[in-house]
Amino acid sequence: MFRGFSAVTIDAKGRLAVPARFRDLLGARGVSTLIMTISPWDRCIWAYPLPEWEEIDAKLHALPAADPEARMAKRVVLGHATDSALDAQGRILMPQELRELVGIERRTVVLGLGNKLELWDDEVWQRRRGEWLQEVASGTTPTSAVLASLSL
Repeated sequence: MFRGFSAVTIDAKGRLAVPARFRDLLGARGVSTLIMTISPWDRCIWAYPLPEWEEIDAKLHALPAADPEARMAKRVVLGHATDSALDAQGRILMPQELRELVGIERRTVVLGLGNKLELWDDEVWQRRRGEWLQEVASGTTPTSAVLASLSL
């Protein structure tokens, strides 16, 4: 569903204008709500269209309550999940707490990753992307092997 990269600016009220190509995809599916949560692995926010989120939610709820790792996964992903409806101008409100947790201030990168969007602080994204590209180019990381196996 989602793919590509866009740089946007968060306004003074904490709203992000969803890039037009992503808004168009959401509109074509009749989706007007994104569920945002923090990534447990990276300093970014995941934003799922509501139907996609419902699948994630079901998987997390199916995890065993007695398992401490499952409880932690639920705390991180479900505990930070926040609904955000697209307004008439195609903007979403990014909760301040989530922005603070991942370091998003103003300039934001939006990545389309299939079933979700990733939202990154621009400076954090630029640094991490440089690190990842350098690691992949070295050919010594597991990521290099994964990409090579795809024969891209």
